[in-house]
Amino acid sequence: MTDHTIRPLKRVLVTGASGEIGSATTAYLVDKGITVTALSLAAPFPPGADRVVAGDATVPGDVAAALDDVDAVVHLAAIPHPRLGTPYNVYRTNVTATFNVLAQAGERGVRRAVIASSINALGIPMNRHGVMPAYFPLDEDLPVDLEDAYSLSKFSDEVTSTMAWRRWGIDVVAFRFPLVKAQPVLREVAKASEADPMRAVREGWSYLDTRDAARAIHLALTRPVSGSRVIGLSAADTLMIRPTAELLAEFAPGVPLRRPIVAFDSAIDTTRARELLGFRAEYSVHDRLDVIQLATETGDALNA
Repeated sequence: MTDHTIRPLKRVLVTGASGEIGSATTAYLVDKGITVTALSLAAPFPPGADRVVAGDATVPGDVAAALDDVDAVVHLAAIPHPRLGTPYNVYRTNVTATFNVLAQAGERGVRRAVIASSINALGIPMNRHGVMPAYFPLDEDLPVDLEDAYSLSKFSDEVTSTMAWRRWGIDVVAFRFPLVKAQPVLREVAKASEADPMRAVREGWSYLDTRDAARAIHLALTRPVSGSRVIGLSAADTLMIRPTAELLAEFAPGVPLRRPIVAFDSAIDTTRARELLGFRAEYSVHDRLDVIQLATETGDALNA
């Protein structure tokens, strides 16, 4: 029988450690007293990691070197958008990296991994056919409609996680991250979304502060979660300043609600994150002054 007991973590490998989530996660883990090995293609490397491996997560030798003395893995390395490479390169890079990291970690007896999936594993947000979700709030069981290489790669990564768990007994949490950015960027995206609500309706105007992403990863490393788990994440609210149900009624009128969405609540169902990890997002892009100011600006623009 596989031992799922959570032991104190001494060293965690973070791949893609120079990225936004990677650097925030490295800092958060170090602050919690966990030693971090950072794997990244190139500098600048995140401060705080006591060991840095300049390498590629798709290359077996690079990953092998980075896994020395590691208790757990956070795999974030990926091409994060379909327009950042050819469909072949995006898919090949992402799925090869995930298999390489999880297979080597599993073979070495590492018993815990967290990987970055995406809300795009649904295939809906960037789908060129204009399909809408089957329902709101979006959850981990929503039917998928895969049309682009990036979304397919993230869905494939989730399947790889299940295979790794079955093969090597490594427990894996695959987070379906929405837009994850620091506050200044989120505020700009919120303004753009207010100006054009249709741009993000298919992902429920969802987002997550980078600090919450790092905290969720730490919880996934330290809570007694077993098996291969896909977990959706989101801030508690949306990028928008209008009530969520009102927005959905206007911009997604044909999409049913599986349960009521109250006030400004997220259109992402984060029940699994709450029940399995005890995670609730702490940061919002909005505060009272911001909402009043943005509502005024929006009203002025509409009345102009």
